Amino acid sequence: MKDLSEYNENTSEYELFSFLCEKILAREFTAFSVLKAFVLPIVKDTRIHPVIMRCFEFLKRLNWGFFSDMTLQSHKRLWRELVIPDQHFPEAGDLKDTLQISNLYVAMLDIHGYTKFCMDSRKNLSMMHTLDWAMNTEVRRISTYCQAVSQRERGDEMVVVAASATDAVTVTLAIMDYFGKTSYVDDPHIPTRRQGNAEALPVFKCSAGITGGNTQSPLIITEKGNLAGFLLNSGARLQTRANELSSRESRIMVAKQVQMNFMKENQTVKCSLVKNGAVYFFDTGHIEFKGVMIPTCEVVFKEEERYKEQFSEELVRLFGSIRESLWEQRIYLDLMDLLVKTASAMPRFTVTPKKPIHGMISINNDSFMQLCRLALKAYSQDEDYGAAVAFLKDFAGIIELIPSYDRLILDYLTGITDKYDLLLKTYEAAIDKEIEEKALQIYQGQYLKTYQAAKNGAAIYEKLKAIGRKSPVIAKKKVLWFNLIKANKAKMEFTLYSGKK
Repeated sequence: MKDLSEYNENTSEYELFSFLCEKILAREFTAFSVLKAFVLPIVKDTRIHPVIMRCFEFLKRLNWGFFSDMTLQSHKRLWRELVIPDQHFPEAGDLKDTLQISNLYVAMLDIHGYTKFCMDSRKNLSMMHTLDWAMNTEVRRISTYCQAVSQRERGDEMVVVAASATDAVTVTLAIMDYFGKTSYVDDPHIPTRRQGNAEALPVFKCSAGITGGNTQSPLIITEKGNLAGFLLNSGARLQTRANELSSRESRIMVAKQVQMNFMKENQTVKCSLVKNGAVYFFDTGHIEFKGVMIPTCEVVFKEEERYKEQFSEELVRLFGSIRESLWEQRIYLDLMDLLVKTASAMPRFTVTPKKPIHGMISINNDSFMQLCRLALKAYSQDEDYGAAVAFLKDFAGIIELIPSYDRLILDYLTGITDKYDLLLKTYEAAIDKEIEEKALQIYQGQYLKTYQAAKNGAAIYEKLKAIGRKSPVIAKKKVLWFNLIKANKAKMEFTLYSGKK
């Protein structure tokens, strides 16, 4: 056939198929609607309908990119959201090019230890091929069971698209089950056990970010069938945040909208995650992404981390105080409440700081709570703000020594400490000025003389030291400086770091 007008009852299906495929390859047809319009003069002949459907599959493979594996049978929910169905061929249609719909969710996953695995396997390339097969074929298989589609991106990254919050959370956990050899999903309809050579792969942890469920965050599908838009970027930001909170263990961060929609979807018909009580959504406040504030939650799925439920109210109260900028009193008090509740709820710990803190050589849950009470007294009763801020710095140092401590709380503690510390120098300068003005009232007798002598002596002492540092009599200043550099070579090493650990 050279032209469609040559088609007649003697034309074989194979000849017609070859004719149409050549036009698809030549990109004369990139959409099914265009193909159908072309064959409209002969579409009444039911004999060609199977040919049209085979051409659709061919066209889909070439042009649908990310969604090329999607079918009406395997992805009913996604199909309804993403495809404009044809009137005469309901199992065929065209991809929408703009997706301003609420029922679409994007999950971004990243495998920990991928680079190290590649380096360790450079003499055993079959292991790298097995991991590559798992990330492409097996992840796609698991995604299909969860009514989702997936695609591998840039080495160790995977992108998954689902049509419901439940599907998005389920497929993310199912992929983590596969790579981590766990069974958090525990659904017989979603097999995640490794098969064949994949059994030999090591256990991998993953970080993930899930976003979507909001019409104000539209996506577009590019000409090559790939996704683009803010939803992808925000999903990547949430995945990065999950990695920051836990660079060695699996963790899932989601936009608050995902959590809200998940709860709505499971009010009547409950998914296996809800039936099994497998997940808990832990409010983690707002993160800023390119000027946009995203309310977030963590999906808690490990039994050993369920203790976070016990201090969720204190954390939410702190978030509220921060949003309202209640720095005068409430933020410090709420932070102490949170630290005390966390120490009482979390597993037992004992750490030894570099130097004793208030006479304590080692710190455990109970002594940590005692320090919190001392800090609260310093801030609220004694009005000793210098000591109160010093306590915050001590707490950060202690928490960094506790491996199981929730990183989110440490991040908020550090941020709040920085803000209070910003005020401290100005505050102390103002207090010192007032001491100057009221020294006669503060100090009596011998104390006043000692204060004035010390004040004059300190000023003179600082001036004399400044003169001495510049004196040519001290001839070995360069030698001393260079010797210090040599003695601290290890500490002076510097590497600009980017990405995950």
